[in-house]
Amino acid sequence: MTKISRFLGYFCAFLLAIQVSVVLWGVLTRYAFSNQAGWTEELARYLLIWISLLGAAYAVSTRSHIAISLLPDSLEGKKADRVNWLIDVLVLFFAVAVMIIGGGYYVWLTFSLGQTAPALGLPVGVVYLAVPLAGLFITFFQLKDILYGRP
Repeated sequence: MTKISRFLGYFCAFLLAIQVSVVLWGVLTRYAFSNQAGWTEELARYLLIWISLLGAAYAVSTRSHIAISLLPDSLEGKKADRVNWLIDVLVLFFAVAVMIIGGGYYVWLTFSLGQTAPALGLPVGVVYLAVPLAGLFITFFQLKDILYGRP
């Protein structure tokens, strides 16, 4: 496991701890004070986006993501290696084309339109920045696996 992968795992765990605290605070304010803090639901939702996307990148780094392995498992030797290489290239293409380029454009668009979150007042582009960032991590891990082999 690389240092980047380890950092990513700890960062996701840290975000999850914050999310649990925010949700608990929202529940406490709803039932103890009969008036939920409005920002808790929004922040929990945005943290879920970050945790999901960065968690997916972490799963790619540890090769523990969900995979349909029917075809690669039915092959042996060089054929299985070629199919796994093709899958890695397709994942790399998706990460670059959709997550980095498409997600980066979407982040730029939300920043240029000046969209802000209603309860937090946070620029929405900060929330969606998780998409190209996760794409960069996935690209790094996929390139490492393609160039140096799978662990």
